Amino acid sequence: MDVIINGINGRMGRVVLETLTEEADVTVVAGFDKFAARDDDPPCCGTRIPVYANMNEYVGNADAIIDFSHFSTVPELMRYAKTVGIPVVVATTALGNEAWEAMRDAARTTPIFHSPNMSLGVNIMAKMGKTAMPALEANYHVEIIEKHHAQKADSPSGTALLLADAINEVCADRKDYLYGRHGTHDSCKLSDLGIHAVRGGNLPGQHTILFAGPDETIEITHTVYSRRVFALGALKAARFVAGREAGLYSMDDVI
Repeated sequence: MDVIINGINGRMGRVVLETLTEEADVTVVAGFDKFAARDDDPPCCGTRIPVYANMNEYVGNADAIIDFSHFSTVPELMRYAKTVGIPVVVATTALGNEAWEAMRDAARTTPIFHSPNMSLGVNIMAKMGKTAMPALEANYHVEIIEKHHAQKADSPSGTALLLADAINEVCADRKDYLYGRHGTHDSCKLSDLGIHAVRGGNLPGQHTILFAGPDETIEITHTVYSRRVFALGALKAARFVAGREAGLYSMDDVI
């Protein structure tokens, strides 16, 4: 399986490269990154990978592109994928309307995969929340708490919103998202779904769904100890999407 990594010189791009190099049936044939000049030295795995600041300069093919870059680059990547017909796994978060429109447009002719979190465990957690919610909705408050390191730029995390959306999807009465709590007149309504972000130090990524009901609580927590889990999830997604018909796919399809 031949793979291109978009954002190869970034923190996650390097983790993906290292992880994919360990797979006997996977070859990283190229990388795309605006900091292509950083590839003057061999990458972390001792293998020299051609890196292009302009993805249109790459002459070749691949079975899939794995994207861990920046939301601002996604529209350009979708235009490229649409032109060359290579499936893309979009693991970049904090996507805006322009990126989503570009993905939907590309998905008309090309297989596009997107998940706010590439961890299989997080996506199983979302399904657990969806399973529990119908039985708890009438009497249980729902709060989502997420913790990340101090360098994380967006809050709440895309994963927190993934979990909130999964729960809201099965609610008989859709909940209103409440980002953090403050003040002296918070009535904590059952119709609210509280989402809280914690940032500091080098905290590992952690997400908790809290169901707080009469005389009992239920907590579902997922903690990430290594970025490798996201690389492995992206590889699983790439294996899934390679050779598929055009469309917009998600981790639900993999599960």
